[in-house]
Amino acid sequence: MKVIGLMSGTSVDGIDVALVEITGTKLDLQVNLLAGTTIDYPLGLRTEILEVCGGKALSVEKLTQLDDAIANQFALAAQDIQNNSSKAELIGSHGQTVYHQPPISAIAKQENQHKIHIGYSVQLGRGAVIANATGLPTVSNFRAADIAAGGQGAPLVPKVDAYLLSHPHKYRAVQNLGGIGNVTLIPPNNKLEWEQEVSGWDTGPGNVLLDLAVQQLTNGSKAYDHNGQWAAQGTPNFKLVDQWLENNFFQQAPPKSTGRELFGPAYLAECWQDAQQEELSQADWLATLSELTVASIIHSYQNFCPQMPEEILLCGGGSRNLYLRQRLQAELTSTRIFTTDEVGLDGDYKEAIAFAILAYWRFHCSIPGNLTQVTGAKKPMLLGEIHLPL
Repeated sequence: MKVIGLMSGTSVDGIDVALVEITGTKLDLQVNLLAGTTIDYPLGLRTEILEVCGGKALSVEKLTQLDDAIANQFALAAQDIQNNSSKAELIGSHGQTVYHQPPISAIAKQENQHKIHIGYSVQLGRGAVIANATGLPTVSNFRAADIAAGGQGAPLVPKVDAYLLSHPHKYRAVQNLGGIGNVTLIPPNNKLEWEQEVSGWDTGPGNVLLDLAVQQLTNGSKAYDHNGQWAAQGTPNFKLVDQWLENNFFQQAPPKSTGRELFGPAYLAECWQDAQQEELSQADWLATLSELTVASIIHSYQNFCPQMPEEILLCGGGSRNLYLRQRLQAELTSTRIFTTDEVGLDGDYKEAIAFAILAYWRFHCSIPGNLTQVTGAKKPMLLGEIHLPL
């Protein structure tokens, strides 16, 4: 089945589009990437999305207009990728997250027994608009079913990771470095119930703080630090990194998820205030923020992994950051670090591919897409709402 996956992540840097051909279901799952591209948001729309992510209040009317504007951009992206390639039969659209609030902790529940403390996550870009604009069945709003079952609604890619990237003998970690970092830990698939031992969670900031810092330092002329070249000229301040790692999120055991609500402009401003006492150069500042990403990943592995992975497969935009990759390898000398590209899965479009597969599982196979041990949901759920074109 030919499926389009659509994804825009925490960085809001564009819509990743993947057209794939999918066969099989689980261990026999095979994905062939037919075409992949990233479509930039119009500048005004991106600015509006970032403002909403930052807490800007909107009327209901303005919110619905933004919802449809995003959906139309996603639909255009889906149409564009088919112009010079095969025609798709289905679309899976993650949408654009503008708000993510994980379930409140068990302690908070005990203190407020009269309240319901399930999570809440908002992805704009409604599937009905995409379905009718493209003429293709569209699966969207993937997080809602997991959240309704008491889960975090994130991360949702670990089950896909497990069936595409498991190894018969090696214990692997798949580390995504998008705006927010997340990990999937995959045991060897050579025993009967290996899927129950797959785990995963959000590790903390990936690129989001780095990108924001570069944009501020350059007054918006640069969006990110290419290959980490700027940060590589600096020296990390480990005192600051250790201080920042005391944040409650890093200490919290999985299941856990996060977003720009925690690791966004306000958090970066707090870090900047801390840094004023240290007399850092601009390169030192970027190196220190890079080190927070590296240290948060290592902290997660050391504290929450059943065992250290033998191999780490990097994906997402941060996997192209050579400085981040070198720092990870320097700290994890006994673990081989490479990218998902090197095992046949394009790291730039892996998230979009994942939502194509989740849509395929929902629409074509009726296979639950979440892993309860990852999200904390009470049961496996069919993920996503199906929208048929008129």
